[in-house]
Amino acid sequence: MAVEQRLTAKQGDKLDQLLWRDAGLGPGEITRVLDANPGLADLGTVLPLGTVVIVPATPTQAGNANRVLPLIQLWS
Repeated sequence: MAVEQRLTAKQGDKLDQLLWRDAGLGPGEITRVLDANPGLADLGTVLPLGTVVIVPATPTQAGNANRVLPLIQLWS
């Protein structure tokens, strides 16, 4: 069973940057995170230092732990 995560904002963090750096989540998860954190959007674009952001658990998080990303080569 997956559990929720608690992320803490560093100086100058934006929500999408925090989610990507600490949880590996993309822009498609921002709405779900905002729904789980009432009032987070009212804090502005740059999160105040030390803001705790709750990332709700999803059943697919356990499956993503073993996910393999395709290799991308820029030059042959």
